[in-house]
Amino acid sequence: MDALFEPAFQLLDANPGLVLGTLVFMTVSSLAFGVMATVRVRTSVKRRAADISMAGSRRAENTRSLRYSSMKAAQKLIDYTTKNYSESNEKNVKTLRRQLLQAGFLDPRAPAFYFIARTVLAVSFAIAAFFIVPMVSPNVKTMFWPVVGGAGLVGYFAPGFYISRRITRRKNEHRAGFPDFMDLLVVCADAGLSMEAALDRVGRELADSYPSLGANIHMATLELRAGRTLSDALEHFGDRLGLEESRSFATLLQQSEELGSSMTDALRVYSDDMRHKRLSRAEEKAYSLPAKLSVPLVLCVFPVLVIVIMLPVFVRLKVGV
Repeated sequence: MDALFEPAFQLLDANPGLVLGTLVFMTVSSLAFGVMATVRVRTSVKRRAADISMAGSRRAENTRSLRYSSMKAAQKLIDYTTKNYSESNEKNVKTLRRQLLQAGFLDPRAPAFYFIARTVLAVSFAIAAFFIVPMVSPNVKTMFWPVVGGAGLVGYFAPGFYISRRITRRKNEHRAGFPDFMDLLVVCADAGLSMEAALDRVGRELADSYPSLGANIHMATLELRAGRTLSDALEHFGDRLGLEESRSFATLLQQSEELGSSMTDALRVYSDDMRHKRLSRAEEKAYSLPAKLSVPLVLCVFPVLVIVIMLPVFVRLKVGV
C-alpha cells in the first residue's frame, strides 16, 4: 500500500506549489461549472415563462384578429345551417347523414358542410360562367343565360355526384373485403377468441388491404369498448358499410346470441355463403364480358373490316370506269 502512494508523496515533497495549484484549479472549476448550471437552469425557466406569457398575449390578440373573426363567423354559419336545415328537413337530413356516413364523413356537422358546399359551388360556377362565356364566344347572346344557369346547376349537383361516387367506391371495397373479413373471423373464433377480441384482431389485419373496411371494424370495436352491446355495434357497423351482407351478418350474430347457438358454426356457414357469392359475382362479370365487348367491336373493328374488304372492289370499279 505504501509502495502505491510513495510516488505521490515524493511529488508532493518535490513540488508542493504544483499540487496546491492543481487543487485550487479543480476547486475553481467545480464552482464555475456549478454557477453556469444554475444560471442556465434559471435562464431556461425564464424563457419558458416568457413563452407562456407571450402565448397568452397572442391568444388575447387573436381574439381581435381577422383570422379569429373569420373562423368564428364560419363556425356560426355552420351551426346555424346545421340547426335550421335539420329542423326544416328532418327526414331528408337523416337520409343525407346516412349517405355521408357511408361515404366516410363522420363529422356530425357534415350535412351543414354539404349544404354550404352545394350553395357555394352553385354560385361560384354561375359567376365563373358569367365571366368566361363572353370571353370564349362574344357573339353568343341567346345562349348566355342558359349556359350560366346550367353552370349553376352543375355546381349545385356536383357534391351529390361526388358523394354517390365515393359511396360506390367504398361499397365495392367493402364487398370485395367482406368474405376475407368473415374468413379471418372464423379463424379467430376457432382459436378461442371472443367476438370483441376477434373484431379487434381482424380490423388490424385488414387495415392495409382494405383501409375503409378496417376503419369501420375499428370503430365497431371502439363502440364495444364504450359500452354498447354487440348487436347495436354490429347494426351501426352495417349502416356504415351500406351492404346487405353486413346487415345480414349483424342479424345472424344477434339471433345466434339470443338462441344460444354456436357462433363459430354460424360464422363458418355464413363465410362459405360469402365465398360462393363472391365466386358468383366473378362468374357473372365473366359471362357479361362478351356482351360488353360487342359494342367496341362493332364501333371500332367492324368498320375497319368493312373498309378493308370493300376497298379492292372500290379500286377496281374506279379503275374500270
